[in-house]
Amino acid sequence: MWCRGVRGATTVKTNSREEILSSTRQLLALMVRRNEIDPKDVASAIFTTTPDIDAEFPALAARQLGWLDVPLMCGHEMTVSGSLPLCIRVLLHWNTEKSQSDLQHIYVHDAVRLRPDLSKLPAVDWEELEGWISEQMGVAGQ
Repeated sequence: MWCRGVRGATTVKTNSREEILSSTRQLLALMVRRNEIDPKDVASAIFTTTPDIDAEFPALAARQLGWLDVPLMCGHEMTVSGSLPLCIRVLLHWNTEKSQSDLQHIYVHDAVRLRPDLSKLPAVDWEELEGWISEQMGVAGQ
């Protein structure tokens, strides 16, 4: 088994707690589902935000999904002139038998601009995804 890195990024429209948590939950849900990640195999996760996001820690979204034993860390991205604003990034360290080339890195919303070469995902059924997220949060709350 190898520890692999799976990347993802999303954007929010506003620096609000609920939008940060909702967008991060969606991003994590897509990463988990597209890569068939069992959260028990996640070694750790690093979340970063652009400096214009500070209303909530995006790692809280992982806790809401039940990732209670996973070490999580948040930080800010470097400030680079002209970089994408209101962006949340995540790097999951995942123990898996899959090769690095088999992993699907997830970039959604305006974050597709960061890696257009990796952003050719099938269409997302956002309503169905929210249903899956609600189920995970229900299990985590029990």
